[in-house]
Amino acid sequence: MSHSHAQIRNSQLITTFGPGSMMDLPNYSIIVGGLDTWNGGGGGELISEPRLTAKLKALLEAQHLELRSPPKNTEKLGEKKVGITGWQFPEWFVTQDSTPLHGPGSRIRSRSLVHRRSLVKGKFDGDDKKKPKSVVPIRFVRACQKGHIGDINWWYFVHRENTQCRQQLFLDELGTSGDLSEVRIRCGCGVYRRMADATQIELVSLGYCDGDRPWLGPRSKEEGGCGVPSRLLIRTASNAYFSQVMSVISIPDVKDPLSDVVELLWDQGLKDVATESDLESFRKFNPTAKKALAEFSGKEIWNYYSKRKKAGSPQSHQKPVKQAEIETLLSSKDELGTDVPDGDFFARSLPRSVWAGASTECIDKVVLVHRLREVVALLGFTRFEAQSPDIDGDLDLKVEPARLGRQTDWLPAYENRGEGVFVSFKKDVVDAWVKEPETLARGRELEAGFNNWLREHEGVERKFPGLPYYLLHSISHMLITAVSLECGYPASSIKERIYAGEFGYGILLYTGTPDSEGTLGGLVETGRNIKEHLEAALRSNLLCSNDPVCAQHEVKNALDSRYLLGASCHGCLLISETSCEQHNDFLDRALVVPTVSHQNAAFFEGL
Repeated sequence: MSHSHAQIRNSQLITTFGPGSMMDLPNYSIIVGGLDTWNGGGGGELISEPRLTAKLKALLEAQHLELRSPPKNTEKLGEKKVGITGWQFPEWFVTQDSTPLHGPGSRIRSRSLVHRRSLVKGKFDGDDKKKPKSVVPIRFVRACQKGHIGDINWWYFVHRENTQCRQQLFLDELGTSGDLSEVRIRCGCGVYRRMADATQIELVSLGYCDGDRPWLGPRSKEEGGCGVPSRLLIRTASNAYFSQVMSVISIPDVKDPLSDVVELLWDQGLKDVATESDLESFRKFNPTAKKALAEFSGKEIWNYYSKRKKAGSPQSHQKPVKQAEIETLLSSKDELGTDVPDGDFFARSLPRSVWAGASTECIDKVVLVHRLREVVALLGFTRFEAQSPDIDGDLDLKVEPARLGRQTDWLPAYENRGEGVFVSFKKDVVDAWVKEPETLARGRELEAGFNNWLREHEGVERKFPGLPYYLLHSISHMLITAVSLECGYPASSIKERIYAGEFGYGILLYTGTPDSEGTLGGLVETGRNIKEHLEAALRSNLLCSNDPVCAQHEVKNALDSRYLLGASCHGCLLISETSCEQHNDFLDRALVVPTVSHQNAAFFEGL
């Protein structure tokens, strides 16, 4: 292994090129080193976000944890260089120039397959030693779903057994398509094998995973190994690395008035109360409790106490990420936060008279978020399958992510500062719509497709998000497309947060950048015309350019395999995955507006 030198944006180190990811440099490919190699294991500047830090500490069962920015690279004379180590990976190369296998006119093009140790000054001498050949890293490696990764044992792959043959290896291209069935690995002894065999896991053609973790440096294999069959991975493919991140919006915390009082009295005997009558006795005979709880009714105190008792310790009594955010947004009267240049959050409610109309009867509140701060932290990564936060913004670690370092007490994070628009929907209206027969029928179709998806993803535990989430998520995508035409931001830079739970229903569209403190104000300005944008979004989605195929898509159709999508495609609801919080899953146009195939399940009927 060797070190490398390159530059990359901080946000990319969290989302795309974190520890364990791979990237190409001019002469070879590297795998980004673990957190132990970031700035000597200490990271950059401290990022303060108590709510996110507390969540991650509980999730990772860590006693001490900090959020820090990636280290800045320094190149000034006399300063000690700091940065991130990248280890050379893979260590197998193929020659850039190919030669006809059977002489001029042969359709089979052959390249030498060589290990790093066979290179001289980065080139392969070959047999003639006269003209060294340039090489490029091979695109095939082996990996497993636990994140382990390593070079393929090519002699083992070709000979189908642990042979002693070490003759020159070649990569032959039998056609021009690049399909794995037209690529084979050949040994100088005459034995060869097609790369298509490596895709069949049951053949165990790549051997069993040995738990190799090259991003953690030399001698970093997982103790006890791994033991599952290795899978073929194209190192530049989109499924080679999925960062596992959690994000929160930094908002002022709105506490229940009872919370401080209950915590004050908890260790003074309140935690031992068993019944409502015991609670009344506690209030009567404890002078401190009598005074502190005087303004609250017995029912209020008992309801809050019951929740607190069930939750256990204060640390475990944490609301889901999104619940805390929407409760704060819904509780604000006219203004929330402070309007200062370096403020984290400032929002104003838009008067109903500005946006009231027939299409917005279902809307409860519109909030213009002039300033917001989003903090995004990386806690692990997966390969082959992405593990996104659930609809409440929390992560489920039933699928354990690969480790970012051997041992670390900090996680890399970055801040986005920007603006946004929050729209809340009337809970009683959405709940009534969900209970309608036509809506329930459409819901059964979507849930059947979801169950088919679960069966194809064995070991993944996930709950059906529910019809309110499908509805709000689809409306959000419609609004992003409509608003981007006027707000000055491209649709790919507008992000969403969907709130769909017992705590309320809402959509936050926002944009931000880690490179500036200010914003353009375009998204807030379009929020003042939310009624017009919503009406335009609904009208444009009545008919998709791919209808009737789009509208008639059967969710549970095994031939299509789009189990998590209803009436949605690239002609209507699908947007850039940088904008979508669920990777363009859980969408259905038929739940929002009438389509050519489904007329009666739409939330907005009279269009």
